[in-house]
Amino acid sequence: MLATSFLFVGVTAGVKHLGDRVPAPEAAFLRYLLGLVFLLPIMGGLRRARIGRRAMSLFALRGFIHALGVMLWFYAMTQIPLAEVTAMNYLTPVYLSLGAALFLGERLAWPRISAIVAALIGVAIILRPGFREIDPGHLAMLGTAIFFAASYLIAKIMTDTVAPSLVVAMLSITVTIGLAPFAIAVWVWPTWNEMGWLLLIACLATSGHLTMTLAFRAAPITVTQPVTFLQLVWATILGYVMFGEAVDIYVITGGLIIIASVVVITIREARRPKPPQPPIAP
Repeated sequence: MLATSFLFVGVTAGVKHLGDRVPAPEAAFLRYLLGLVFLLPIMGGLRRARIGRRAMSLFALRGFIHALGVMLWFYAMTQIPLAEVTAMNYLTPVYLSLGAALFLGERLAWPRISAIVAALIGVAIILRPGFREIDPGHLAMLGTAIFFAASYLIAKIMTDTVAPSLVVAMLSITVTIGLAPFAIAVWVWPTWNEMGWLLLIACLATSGHLTMTLAFRAAPITVTQPVTFLQLVWATILGYVMFGEAVDIYVITGGLIIIASVVVITIREARRPKPPQPPIAP
């Protein structure tokens, strides 16, 4: 998880360094397209997988929703400091917890409600509406967290009946397809240097997902999840050193409040008794 936090901050820094000459939808599309090369070793298994109509519909819906979130995320990274992107990205598990209560019937106890309220207070501290101008990048990150939470909610539903590896692989494929029309609409031919950076971003992101999966297999989520919060530390340092971004005490404070709320939600989720799981289809 320590390696994961480095890798994911590296993705954010890479996109910010890339800049906005290549439009966000195109940059996101090329990142996912280049990332498909990492699926080549399992393509045989994907072709043999028997996917029902319901599962395929959920795959397509998740791909479209995730594609919208990715475009907003790429846009936000070119507009606001790294620390603010990272801090607001922690809203995703908060929205996911709220969505699980609204759509999956999970119980919304007072500790979880208090954690959600605290997270929203943390966002208000970061944005400080009325005290400073809210950048479109901030609004993009609010949308990103909502779309990513919806995507993970669908994944949570699907992993009850579909192998997790298939869920991850199909996300890469469907997001690439979903981003294609948006990328074509704003297409600008990237330079070889920009293609190199996009390939590096794809490598860092894929490696981050791999190390995260290995961590989840090695230890309980209550052990692994808090380590991801180091991303805020790395993002703040990297933004200051590489991009000359000032260290904003309000962003740090708001981010820490959001992190605390996520810790509460994570611990409660880990302690909740798990229902028996149905067998996963081959």
